[in-house]
Formats: sequence, C-alpha cells, structure tokens
Amino acid sequence: MATILVIDDDPQVCDLLEQVLQKEGHSVHSALNGDEGICLYRQHLPELILLDILMPEKEGLETILDLRREFPNVIVIAMSAASEGAKIDLLELAQRLGAQYRMTKPFQLKTVIELVNTALSKSV
Repeated sequence: MATILVIDDDPQVCDLLEQVLQKEGHSVHSALNGDEGICLYRQHLPELILLDILMPEKEGLETILDLRREFPNVIVIAMSAASEGAKIDLLELAQRLGAQYRMTKPFQLKTVIELVNTALSKSV
C-alpha cells in the first residue's frame, strides 16, 4: 500500500487518521504543523498528504506552496472545517494553490478512505 503523511495541529485528528489508514494497510506518519510536515515529507517521500489548512506556526496554504516548489508532483488532500459565511473559501483557495482534493471537517471515515483511494489510484 501507500505511505501517507497527515499534517494537522490536532493530535486527536492525527491519531484517528493514522488508525483508520493503517487499518487500510497504509504506512502513516503525522506532523502537527507545516514545518514538521515538510521535514517528514523529505524523510519518507509519501505518495499522499492529508493537510489541515488552519494551523499555528506554518499553516496549510503556505505549506502547499512550499511543498509545490520543492516537490511539484506531491498529491495533497486539503482539510478544513466548513467555512459557511466566510468571505474566502479556504478549501477552494487551497485547490487553486495546488491541492488536488479537498475534504470538509468534520468528515466521515468512509469518505476519508474513499478520497484517499481515489487520490492514490489517480497518482499511479
């Protein structure tokens, strides 16, 4: 299966996604911010990244830009809580900056698995 990197400032989200994706047979690494995530990406070169948009230190949009510069073929699933009524749709902006997929939090685990499988099948 694939190596996947989860970058989210919520340790519980990281743990949940790790457990679910490992059950699916994937190798999973987690980071709590964009800087840590980029370092882990360089070490493990995962096939896929699940990336939270709103994080302290280095947030998701900046992380997408940095990853794209260094690794132009990286596959990113951007994650963020629904932003109804917000002036800017952060998930749409994330896609414009290079995330290929997006997922609204809270998410269904079935949706995560389906989206990960879709992203990985198109990367082959």
